[in-house]
Formats: sequence, structure tokens, C-alpha cells
Amino acid sequence: MDSSTPHYDVVLTGDRIIDPATGRNGPAQIAITGGRIAAVADDLGPHTAGETLDARGRIVSPGLIDIHVHVYEWVTNFGLDPDDAGIHSGATTIVDQGSAGPWTVGGFKAYIADPAITDVRSFVSANVAGALMGGMEGTVLHNPGMMRIEAIEAALADYPGLVKGIKSHGESGGFSHWETEVLEMAVEAGERTGLPLYVHTGELFPVDEDNRPQPEKVMEAFFPLIRPGDTVAHVYSCMPDGIMGPGDAVPEIVRETLARGVHFDIGYGLNFSYRIARAMMAAGVLPNTIGSDVHGDFNGYHDDSKLDYSLCGAMTRLMALGMPLEDVILRTTLNPAKILGEEDDIGTLAVGSRADITVLDPVAGRWDLPDAEGEVLTVDERLVPWLVIRDGKPIAPDRRLLRDVWNTDVPAAAQ
Repeated sequence: MDSSTPHYDVVLTGDRIIDPATGRNGPAQIAITGGRIAAVADDLGPHTAGETLDARGRIVSPGLIDIHVHVYEWVTNFGLDPDDAGIHSGATTIVDQGSAGPWTVGGFKAYIADPAITDVRSFVSANVAGALMGGMEGTVLHNPGMMRIEAIEAALADYPGLVKGIKSHGESGGFSHWETEVLEMAVEAGERTGLPLYVHTGELFPVDEDNRPQPEKVMEAFFPLIRPGDTVAHVYSCMPDGIMGPGDAVPEIVRETLARGVHFDIGYGLNFSYRIARAMMAAGVLPNTIGSDVHGDFNGYHDDSKLDYSLCGAMTRLMALGMPLEDVILRTTLNPAKILGEEDDIGTLAVGSRADITVLDPVAGRWDLPDAEGEVLTVDERLVPWLVIRDGKPIAPDRRLLRDVWNTDVPAAAQ
């Protein structure tokens, strides 16, 4: 080879590269140099490489982005290790939703985001403190008196690369105490900062039973406040006061909200329902993003033993329900990157973008996946991360939290 032969740090060869951002879907070689995508081609031609990776037989995508996690470990009782929720679960970028508030996000940066290998971002809580006990103390932490719009402005000014949005809530508990006041304040903060909102749905905070709203009225109150470009969480939740409401038909306000440009996120979490998902998908109500909402036990402390769902598990379930793989990848790469305003750098394999890549193994074999209502969906294939490349560096994920799609007690060779 002469001196004109290109040398790359890493070259990955795959026969199924799926990149919705560039439209590539098929075989390719990806070259990485200096933590960036240096070239993508059907055949790179003569070259040398410090490391070569053979991903043939697997699915190669831009690094997955999980738009909904909780990783303020040790400060919130339910926070996970960020790399367990991130790279070791197949995601190169994760977005913590509201665990930190504008007065506690500095600690989140210093002790969670900065040390993590995973790229960690934050949608700060609308209240100054954050979640702390996962919403179980909602009337104390999330009331209007705990909001300071100027504090959200200051947090964005101090941490512009970390703070990417605002987390708020639209559910029965808060409505019974303050109606829509907190969300209205969060929207005002969004207007003043230019930040998008991510809005939880489904009963979470203690309800004032003397003022309990009718379930179907909750979204009617909150949806008109939510702006185009904001995201509503838990779209396929079975909570009666959630997006679907207590009936069997998709409410008209849901269609109207989608038509206005409001985004929906899976936010898989504790209440995902196949029944609701089928009804919503049949009506054309599809998520813009697929977040996992992974977190520890709300009623314990630093305990992830009950966590039985994951981002890859949510992706597997949606494929089994009829969503094409390419659409699943779109909703875990390019679409969340757009919400973060970074689609030119992450969520893409375009030349010049950051070399964050996820390689998924389509593991064959019958596997049972339950939902929150006890229905079991049996699949013949599940998506499991085989390799992640983070900032140009290959990492083998340990899959410790992938209990729904991977038997973590059995050696890999036996699965």
C-alpha cells in the first residue's frame, strides 16, 4: 500500500446497515477515525485499519437514543447506573426525564453525566428539586410553589449541552390539586427558554379524592396546552386517565393533538398495554419516539431487581405488533436526535457525525413477553445489543438489565 492509501481507526463491515437519516438500508462498510464517521460505502476499497469488526448477520444502526430513563443514581431512590441504562443496554445516548431539577442538575452533571461513558442528557424537572422519590411525594415536590421559571433559564444558561428540555406532568393527581397550573408554568418556561417539554401521563401523584377528575376529562384539560414539538409520554399506557382514556376508541382529541405536531413517546414503563397499542396502531396513532422509562423500584432504595423491561424489549414488542424494523430504528435514532436538536451529530451515520453505533443481534427462538395487563406476547425473534461503538470506541455491552429479552443468568453461548 502506498502513502495515499487511507488508514482508519476502525472499519465495520455489515450486510444490513439501517440509517434512516441517510436512507441507507443494506450492506456497507463504515470507517471511523478520531471518533467520527470518516466514510460509508458499499466497498471502501484499499485501506488499512487499526481494528476491523465483522457485523454481518446482524443489524447495524446509528447509536440508539433512549429518550426516557431515570439515572440520578443514589440521589433519587429509583435511579439506575447511567451506563447500565445506556451503553450496556444498547443505547449510546440517554435522556434522563426529570430526575434532576434546575437546582440539582449541577450535581447530576458532576456525578452522573460527566463520569459516564454513555452520552447523558437531561430534561430538567419543572420543579426546582427534581423527582427525588419518583413522584411518590408529588404534592410536596411538584406543586406550583416549587417552580421557578428563572431557575430553569439559569440551568440552561449554565449547562447548555446537558439541559435539553423540561419534564412536566398531566395526570389526575396533579389536576386534583392544582388543575393545569403547573403545566401552564412549564409551558411558559418552555416559551422563555426555547426548550421542548416532555409530559408524563397516567395517574402518578396522590389524588385529592374530593376533586378526582373524570378520567376522560384529564387529557381534554392538558392536551390543548401542549405545544407542537413537545412530547407526550406513555402513549400506549393502560391507565384510565391516560392518552387513550377509559374507552375502547381513540378519542378525537388525540388525533387533533397529533395533527398539531405534538409528539408521542412510548415511555414503556410500568403500564404498557398490548390492548391499547393494537387499538392505537390500528387507528394510525404511532409514536414519534420509543423511550424505555427504565428505573428502579419506586418503593425501595437503589433496587433494580424488579425491572423487567428495556429499550430493546420495547423495540422487540413493537416489531411483534407490526411496526417494521426500519420504523423502529427511526424512532430510536433520528427522531429523538431531532428532539435534542442534534440530528447532524447523533442518530445518524452520515460522514462527519459522531461515531456512535449500535449493533443488534436478531436472536431467534420463541420468547414470552408480558405486558402490564398480564397479556403474554410470544415472539420468534428479539433484538439484543451485540456491540456498541461510543465515540469511536467499540464496547461489548454486559446486558445486565435486559431481563425481558436476555436471560442474564445463562451464559451467552447457551442462549
